[in-house]
Amino acid sequence: MDLHNLRNIGIIAHIDAGKTTTSERILFYTGKNYKIGEVHEGEATMDWMEQERKRGITITSAATQCSWKAKDVEGKDTVFTINIIDTPGHVDFTAEVERSLRVLDGGVVVFDGSQGVEPQSETVWRQADKYGVPRLAFINKMDKTGGDFFMSLGSIHDRLSKNAVAIQIPIGAESDFTGVVDIIAKKAYKFEGEHGEKIVEIPIPADMNDEVSEYRAVLMEKVAEADDDLLDEYLKNNALSDAQIIKGLRVGTVKNKIYPVVCGSSLKNMGVQLMLDAVVAYLPSPLDVPSAKGTNPDTEKEEERKASNDDPVTVLAFKIATDPFVGRLTFVRVYSGVMKAGTYMINSRSGTKERIGRIVRMHSNHRSEITEVEAGDIAAVIGLKDTRTGDTLCEEDHPIRLESIKFAEPVIHMAVEPKTKADQERMGMALQKLAEEDPTFSVRTDDETSQTIIGGMGELHLDIIVDRMRREFKVESNVGTPQVAYRETIQKEVEHEEKYIKQTGGRGQYGHVIFKIVPQEPGKGYEFVNEVVGGRIPREFISPCDKGFQEGMTRGIQAGYPVVDVKVELLDGSYHDVDSSEMAFKIAASIGFQNAARKADPIILEPIMKVEIVTPEEFLGDVMGDINSRRGVIQGTGDRGTAKTIQVNVPLAEMFGYATDLRSLTQGRASYSMEPSHYAKVPGNVAAEVIAKRVGVVKR
Repeated sequence: MDLHNLRNIGIIAHIDAGKTTTSERILFYTGKNYKIGEVHEGEATMDWMEQERKRGITITSAATQCSWKAKDVEGKDTVFTINIIDTPGHVDFTAEVERSLRVLDGGVVVFDGSQGVEPQSETVWRQADKYGVPRLAFINKMDKTGGDFFMSLGSIHDRLSKNAVAIQIPIGAESDFTGVVDIIAKKAYKFEGEHGEKIVEIPIPADMNDEVSEYRAVLMEKVAEADDDLLDEYLKNNALSDAQIIKGLRVGTVKNKIYPVVCGSSLKNMGVQLMLDAVVAYLPSPLDVPSAKGTNPDTEKEEERKASNDDPVTVLAFKIATDPFVGRLTFVRVYSGVMKAGTYMINSRSGTKERIGRIVRMHSNHRSEITEVEAGDIAAVIGLKDTRTGDTLCEEDHPIRLESIKFAEPVIHMAVEPKTKADQERMGMALQKLAEEDPTFSVRTDDETSQTIIGGMGELHLDIIVDRMRREFKVESNVGTPQVAYRETIQKEVEHEEKYIKQTGGRGQYGHVIFKIVPQEPGKGYEFVNEVVGGRIPREFISPCDKGFQEGMTRGIQAGYPVVDVKVELLDGSYHDVDSSEMAFKIAASIGFQNAARKADPIILEPIMKVEIVTPEEFLGDVMGDINSRRGVIQGTGDRGTAKTIQVNVPLAEMFGYATDLRSLTQGRASYSMEPSHYAKVPGNVAAEVIAKRVGVVKR
């Protein structure tokens, strides 16, 4: 394969902008599919999961490869190979976008022509910025009521980048949208045939000539700014030729200095072929992007790998999927060298040897077997045992570790339990496989409640996980909210004496301790001080006393939660030559602590989370009002670009469901991050509720 003619692109956008519909048209026009699969009919090729078809949304990114015949840079007819990854638009599945962008060379950002830039459009644009992915914008749904190309282009300028530049403008709008004008070639086109497969050149409408000239002038200026040679030419002649514009546009796009903007309507089969022409003309091949850089794990020095079959084999695993027929599928991007089936490679994270069993080319959920993958290409491997998302596979003699992929921490958690004994055995395996596939999904067991707690990016995310357990792994489960990990502590100093005397037939039990419990500052934990003098308690019984106090702290007085931040000073006591034992002193200390704590003004503590919210300014008042209603204490506010930030401490108990509430408050445009901060006293009314619930749980 000539790498100059390969394009690795992702289709990224806000939910419902028309990504999957656009992908389906691409598959049809490139001859990959003979029938167009419609999302609204539940027949889209790229949305193959049952949940995707049922809900009409993309949940998991799907990969495919197709060919497109177009003119190359020199104007020759050339067949280009395009690897396409169709990504989800919903913010809950942001990991799918993140890992796709990590391995792609270019992106097509789809916008709803009636909405312009939407919240998730901003998110995916920022993700593409993070990985330096060149992209072009496709303003879709030009036929829709409210479809307005110029409003959408304006919103891209205002909220994403001033470097977006139109290379096409629409003829008409809404129901009058009939075609597009190519500003570079100064030609107009309409789309005929049952599926718009015939592109017919038409005269540019007379009333659009001035507009075309105006946008062409803007385009020439942008292109000239991106390249010094072209700038000289432009200043000299006050114009650029078509060939110079095309060349400069490609250079500017590859350098992320220009974002070409095209338009159309995927559903009405208009403009997709011209968008494909723009993809191959302006988005980079693997040779146009910088070489892959990584660290040699032996020397810790930076090394680079060129997109060449002659360089050592370097492969990045960017996605794990479970296939019901072949088992574990690992999606990979080959950055250098040729990966061949049957060979062995080293996982540079774990140091383990992995055998490249079978290699397959993916077309959504269908597979075709191949024997090797060349530099720059994307495929999937069957049979890797220890490889996770973000791992690098390399040759043993040429080790390298490419930069991994960082994912957001789960923001919402939920308790899940199997319905039957049979489900219990299958649930562990199902959750393990789902956690392998999805880096933003976490599973843990709560030590205090013994519940299985699953975490994810939102309620929809966890809903899909539970649904997948049922459909794919046949595990029926009950879900609920997890219990907050409360704690207890004391507020005043108390001195206490405890005697444990038990007389049975034969040897009895005798332990006698006098001690003081003192509240510690928050976060200091448990401290034990031995102040016994004169051997009043023999040395061998001191340690059992310490263990006894700690055992007494495992269950609090008010609601049975662990006690924290207490200092215990062992002052005095007595022992019996025959009846005293380690066990007797341990029991005396444990019971004594419980009795002393009752007199020490015990309280319940709750975990407080440090939360940062980023919101557009117009929603600031609503967001702050909502946070106040959640017992939040605002620590400060600030600016981040055009958005406002709020730093606030909020009780964890008030944050369940917050992701959804924040989205509905801010039209989905705000985001937040949350991490544990400290424990604080629970207000009296809340404490009464916690105790009532906890007593109910214990009684049951």
